[in-house]
Amino acid sequence: MHITQGTFSFLPDLTRAQVAAQVQYCLEQGWAVSVEHTDDPHPRNTYWEMWGPPMFDLRDAAGVMGEIDACRAAFPGEYVRVNAFDSTRGWETVRLSFIVQRPEKEEGFRLTRQEGAGRMQRYGFSYRAADTAR
Repeated sequence: MHITQGTFSFLPDLTRAQVAAQVQYCLEQGWAVSVEHTDDPHPRNTYWEMWGPPMFDLRDAAGVMGEIDACRAAFPGEYVRVNAFDSTRGWETVRLSFIVQRPEKEEGFRLTRQEGAGRMQRYGFSYRAADTAR
């Protein structure tokens, strides 16, 4: 299974040079860049753990790439993504978000079904790795 969230999600994983080029583009637009990680990539889990504060004052992709590399090293078995925020209108708007690291094996999701009163059925899904890790 291949998690498809964010920009470039249907393309092959980006190389380090391609990630650096995307980060540089974001910085040239004046967007603040942040790095996040998670072990639970459920589509409704929009709040991943932040790796430090957003980088508002950087203008060179090398600084962001250093933070990406540090996050990857600290969490080798988790998902890592980069977000770019535009605050020019007075509020933070995500302009670009893409995954830069995936675990070796992506566990996938499990579909669950609950029987209710009468013939009612409810469905839900959960990330398999999160079920076993907690």
